[in-house]
Parts: sequence; structure tokens; C-alpha cells
Amino acid sequence: MNNASVDTALRSPKVVIIGTGVTGILMTIKLREAGITDLVVLEKKDCLGGTWRENTYPGLACDIPAHMYTYSFELNPNWSHLFAYGAEIREYCEMVGRKYGVTDKVQFNEEVVSSIYDKGKWTVTTRKGNTYVADFVINCTGILHHPARPQIKGIDTFKGAMFHTAEWDHSVDLQGKRIGVIGTGSTAAQVIPEVAKQAGKLSVFQRTPQWILPLANKEFSEADKAKFREHPNRLRRLRLAYEWAIQNLLTKAVTGHQPQNFLFSAMCKLNLRFSVKDKKLREKLRPDYKVGCKRIIINKTFYDAVQRDNVELVTDGIVEITPKGIRTKDGREHELDVLVLSTGFHNFNFMRPMDMRGKDGLTIDEAWSKKIRTYRSLFMPNFPNNFLMLGPHTPIGNYSVIAMSEVQCGYILQILQRWRERKFDEIDVQPEALERFSRYMKEGMSQTVWVGGCQSWYLDPDGDPVLWPYTWQRWEKEMKTPEMQDFKLTTFA
Repeated sequence: MNNASVDTALRSPKVVIIGTGVTGILMTIKLREAGITDLVVLEKKDCLGGTWRENTYPGLACDIPAHMYTYSFELNPNWSHLFAYGAEIREYCEMVGRKYGVTDKVQFNEEVVSSIYDKGKWTVTTRKGNTYVADFVINCTGILHHPARPQIKGIDTFKGAMFHTAEWDHSVDLQGKRIGVIGTGSTAAQVIPEVAKQAGKLSVFQRTPQWILPLANKEFSEADKAKFREHPNRLRRLRLAYEWAIQNLLTKAVTGHQPQNFLFSAMCKLNLRFSVKDKKLREKLRPDYKVGCKRIIINKTFYDAVQRDNVELVTDGIVEITPKGIRTKDGREHELDVLVLSTGFHNFNFMRPMDMRGKDGLTIDEAWSKKIRTYRSLFMPNFPNNFLMLGPHTPIGNYSVIAMSEVQCGYILQILQRWRERKFDEIDVQPEALERFSRYMKEGMSQTVWVGGCQSWYLDPDGDPVLWPYTWQRWEKEMKTPEMQDFKLTTFA
């Protein structure tokens, strides 16, 4: 009798969660709700928030509607704008962390330096020298969190203030200064209008122009917020409306659905035509690739900013950075007091630079030396009992990472439940399942706009997009239940 009860009782896995951005917060909440309470939550910094903690640049906002960029179980009636500003999102993360007991669970200032697997156990070590042994590791380390500095000759010789947008130096006074911004991507489109208000002269160094969708950042009044608080169903309907629009319009526009692509292409092209008066400037700002090939920028202020009298759009390539500023190919030296690097991130680092080793001592750098590949975005072959949240081929093109994380969380909980029921001790993806999934992704890419002739952070070093090439609805359906035949399950004696 006692033996039978022991055999049928659910096991309680030891789990290490790495990172406390929106995904790490979610995983901590949902694992505890599922009865998995033997958790260690490690965070490299001193507070929650992930990218919304790291980034504090002027104009920082999310390009997903705020009422959709929330956990499905914690809707927020108090967003101040259609596209929430960064500080407000960070406050929301901190509020959720406190309300659901996440903050008290986190071990802050514990940067993970190594994660080593051996026979069903992961040994995770932090920079402080603390060691944790776990049955599973969940990497909630995010995507855009390692700033990329451009490899430009002379970059270390500049004598003025210089910083990356993700490392904004708020001690630098911008008022009346000669400021240069390298880059015109999503971040720069938010930064430039704010900096232009303060600069004496702003030089914007553009390598590649961007398509811009002109949606104003509507402000919600106190009366609006009160209605959402008093009538939660109104808030749910608003969220559903945003979800429908993005799923059926924007997502389909970039994954090969021609009517939607035509609509967004027309909107972006007409926006450029009617927003920029000077024909020469307009042509400088006109991309030569399909709308959506790069992430569509949602912005209503950038075109106005680059037409200000104190702003110059520089399209001649940068030759070098000098002690005084930037020299371009036309021979001009643009003298600067402040240089802002809006040059993106090392988006394929994922959990790296940690020393991560799977079966037979295989390192993650060795495993990904030729190609970064995962099964269902979550599983890395030869790294058993280890999950990578928001990995390659997560549908991150113009959708909410919170919604993506909730889908992936549900998938992982089903895997963990099988472990708790003693159906396996070690789970690893079958090589043929990985190959089949990779072919499936490649087949879908030919119809998408991401192969539309541009360079972007969507592309891996081989130039292949690492996004989900199908609809959101299809992804949700395929992620609903794990296909267990795609895994190698091992039980240890």
C-alpha cells in the first residue's frame, strides 16, 4: 500500500528560472500555481523588468497596444497611452511581481556564469560562486539585451560623451549640444524626436531607411481608465479587438497574405509621401525593400523630427569616428559633443555568454557553431530538461512577447507534468524531429516579406529569418499539445 502510494504520488521538480523580465515573472507565477514550488529564480540585476529595466532612453515605448501587452490574468485598466511608455511597463512588471509573490522569491544580483548538465541534473553557478542543482532549467533571458556597438574605425577616440541607447547616460546634458545619432531603426525613431527638441544641432546617420506606420499614441483620460475599472468586460473587448487586428491584419501582412500586405504597404508609402514635403529628403527616407521586411516602425513623430531646422539626415556612409565627431564618405567631418549609438543588439546571444554545457560536455557555442536551431523554439538538442523561452522561430514579428510566453508556458507545464508523473527522467528532442521542424520553417519562409531584400535582426548569420513564418492562430494550435513522439524519453534506474 505504501509502495503504491509512493509510486503514484507526483514528484516535485527542482527548477531554476534565469531572468525576471516579463517571461521570467510569468514562469514563476504559473509554476507555483501548478504546484511546482521548489524554484530558484535568478536575476543578474537588482530588480525585475528585463528590457524595460535596461532601457531608459527618451521616448521609450512599446509598439504593441498596451492593453494587449499585459498578462491575460492581470489586465491593466490604468495604461495612460495606446502604446505604453517604458517606465509605465516597468511599474506594471513590478506591481505583478509584488502581487503574485515573485519579487520575494527572486535572488537578485545573481548573474549566471555556467549551467552544466549531467544525468538528469543541471548545476547552475552564479558569478558570486553560489551553486544550484535542478531537474530543469528555464532560460528567460530574453532577446534584445546585449547592446551591439558598431565596428567603426576610431570609435574609441571620440572625446565627447558616447553611449548606446540601451545604456543611456542621463547625466549628460543635451540642451543646445551638437548631437549625433547612428541608426534609424525602431529605437532611433523614438529617440530622435525627443533629442531633437533639446539639441542645438542633431545629425542623424542613416544606413538603411525604414517603413513607418503612422499610428498616433492616443492618450487615455482618467474617465477612460475609470470606465475600464468599472466595466472589466469593456477592457477585455478592447484587448480582443487589438488581438484580432494584429493577428488578422499585421501578422498576415508579413507572412504572405497579399490583401493585408497591400494594405500596410499602401499605408506606409502614403505616409512617406504626405509626411515629408522635400522631395530629396523623401527619397533619402524611402526604403528599397518590401514593407515588413524589417520590423515595421509604428511612429507619428519621426518624419516631423527629421524635417526640423536643427536636424540633418546624413546618408553618406561613415568612414571613421574622430576625436571631434564623425567623418563621412563625402569628406565632411561632423563635429559632435554627444554621440548616441542606436545600433541594436546581439540578438542571437540568447542565454550566452554563460558557459552552458549539455550531454558529453557539448557547449552551446559548439552546438550552434554552424546554425542556431531549436525544436518548437524551446528545445535545444543534446541539452535535455532545458527550455529556451522566446527562442528561434517564436512569432516575434509584430506581436506581444507576453502572449508568446503564455503559450510556451502552457507547453512547458505539460512536459513538466509528465516528469512529475514519472513518465521520464530526461527529455531530449529527436534529431529527426529537429530536422523536420527546420524544413517546415524553411518551407514557410519563401512566402514571407522577411526574404524581401533587406538586412535585419530577424536574419541569422546565413541570412535566414528565424521568425515563425505562419499565422499566429497556427502557432497557437500547434503549441497546444506537445507531440511526445518527437522526443527521446529516458528513465534512470
